[in-house]
Amino acid sequence: MASGPPWRRSRRGGHTGWPPGAVIAASIFHLAGANSLAERGGVHLASPVLYYLLLLAGPMALFWKRRAPLAVFVITAVASLAFATRAEPYWMYAVAPALALFALAKQGRRIEAAIGAAGAWLLYVLLTVALAGPLGLPGAVSPSMREMLLAGVGLGASVLTGTVSKVRHEQLAALARAREEQERAAAEQKRRQASEERLRMAQELHDVLGHHLSLINVQAGVGLHLMDNRPEQAREALSAIKTASAEALREVRSVLGVLRTEGEAAPRQPALGLSRLTDLTADAGFPVHTTILGEPRALPAEVDRAAYRIVQESLTNVRRHAGPDPTASVEIRHTPAALLLSITNTGVPSEVGNSWSPPPEGSSGLAGMRARAESLGGSFTAGPLHGETSGYQVTAVLPIPPAPPAAPASALLSASGSASVSDAAAVRGPAPGFTPAPAVPSAPVAGAPGASVGLETGQTGETG
Repeated sequence: MASGPPWRRSRRGGHTGWPPGAVIAASIFHLAGANSLAERGGVHLASPVLYYLLLLAGPMALFWKRRAPLAVFVITAVASLAFATRAEPYWMYAVAPALALFALAKQGRRIEAAIGAAGAWLLYVLLTVALAGPLGLPGAVSPSMREMLLAGVGLGASVLTGTVSKVRHEQLAALARAREEQERAAAEQKRRQASEERLRMAQELHDVLGHHLSLINVQAGVGLHLMDNRPEQAREALSAIKTASAEALREVRSVLGVLRTEGEAAPRQPALGLSRLTDLTADAGFPVHTTILGEPRALPAEVDRAAYRIVQESLTNVRRHAGPDPTASVEIRHTPAALLLSITNTGVPSEVGNSWSPPPEGSSGLAGMRARAESLGGSFTAGPLHGETSGYQVTAVLPIPPAPPAAPASALLSASGSASVSDAAAVRGPAPGFTPAPAVPSAPVAGAPGASVGLETGQTGETG
């Protein structure tokens, strides 16, 4: 909505720039000038009524300058010219036409204003000089050359100032629109960032809670099954539940820590990454065979976190959808340009007809993993291997920005608890293609939560 007093706005959106007081001032100028001339005998009008009508017609017409600026200019010009043919030259007669020209030009009608100014001046010169004799006008009404030039300059200055005022108004309006557009863009950017942050938070919470709640559910089932016959193993299951719930709380606090404003203390929970892969696989609740190939090095935080979450969600899907004796293999290959991940459900059904069920297409877990990989410019695939009973594999390629070569890391992963490391034959270089790790032939120990985990750095092996 337009703001400001109504006299500052025109019907077409332009601003006149002067209030109704200008009309009163123009009227006073006309009356004062005419009275001064009348006292000196410079006005040659027989009727006082016509005298005042011509003086007031122009200023009164200015009240409609916003509705019909061109018509108002014509009225003011005709009234002033009619008076000028019966009075000695005086600049005050041009006040009303000058104001009308200013309003016309400021409303953007520059050509009409320029033509009107030129036409009014030519008509004034024609009537008071060229046609003064044939029309029988008094000789005193004829202006001098100086007075004619002043009249032309005054009318031209009115058009020029109105045009400049219009241009300035347009510039100010453009700046105001630009500021509004910037504010809208900034607000839209904030809304988009907030929406993206909510989606990211939802994905993080899904990964955290889905993984740990699935683990708690499995361990709770084991505990209930062994409560009567094997209370010691049931105690281990309850201990695993306690550990998983505590870890879930820590990770939730870490996720929510991103909501802290700048200047607040950072979360004390260490950042999630492949450095915690040992704990992740050891707490999976089933045997996980891990293979590290290539030369491990420090990864960008976003790549490290995405890799951890993809492995975590993949192991969660194995726990949810595999058969009664799930096993999995995790292969991580470091290359100069990318980090290659392969997580395979290698569990073999214990009997025919009791096969694992793959995650449904379009599930939030698969969609979240794909989104993480693609947000880094990588790729993600997931699908069954050699039929529904032969396993399910998730692969991801996470590009790594070029960085100066780092010194080889030592002992990135170490086994703890029931996990052990076997010294098998060293791999003498990365394989030409990216292939999943072989299935683990050993079966998990019945009822033992957190079964064995095989871990290698630059080598392959397994534990039973």
